[in-house]
Amino acid sequence: MTTLMRAPRECGSWYWDLYETAAPGLDSALSVAARMCGVLARLELLAPIQLKYSWYVLDVGPTGVTSALELTKPLGDPSIPGRVRGSRPSAYPSADIADIEVIGPGTWIDATGQPRKELQLVDLSLSTAPTGLSAELSVHHDIWGWYDFAGRPHPEVHNRNAPRLASALRELGTLLGMPPEPGEPTYFGAAISEGLSTPDAYEDGLGPDLTSRL
Repeated sequence: MTTLMRAPRECGSWYWDLYETAAPGLDSALSVAARMCGVLARLELLAPIQLKYSWYVLDVGPTGVTSALELTKPLGDPSIPGRVRGSRPSAYPSADIADIEVIGPGTWIDATGQPRKELQLVDLSLSTAPTGLSAELSVHHDIWGWYDFAGRPHPEVHNRNAPRLASALRELGTLLGMPPEPGEPTYFGAAISEGLSTPDAYEDGLGPDLTSRL
């Protein structure tokens, strides 16, 4: 498995507010996550191998405890919600799940056309808040943009990877019954409806050099 340079903040993120289309709570969140991962796995962007989730106590706040569950069964297996609840920290018997993050590798294509594996190529998280379910997809690598983090154009990498992200966002929008809402821009990039926006080039044809904050 290779290691790409990863930004500490997202290069782009996309959000779905599922308040009107999915019930709140853990079971619903895991069901939606399994369906979303079906799309992402088929496009080889995310193969789930682990869940990470934080715990909170109602009217008290976060416990500071985060748990991890290795997925020895498919994410949609009916035993998964019980296994997640079974990992509740004993010091907080009334704690509930705040957020769930789905961890796994994905495949990207390098400039020569060679497929390469990368852990957390895309990040998928879901909020199980009782006020309503929501989901977020984010990316932290430069392979989705026209420029690499140093500001150099890399069209071979972009053209082999950006269309796959665009396909995933379109298919997830269809699956969830609504297009994603692009997240707020960060120092490392800005999302648009089907990928990342391309910053204006400087006179030398280069983009912004972001390496000082990596």
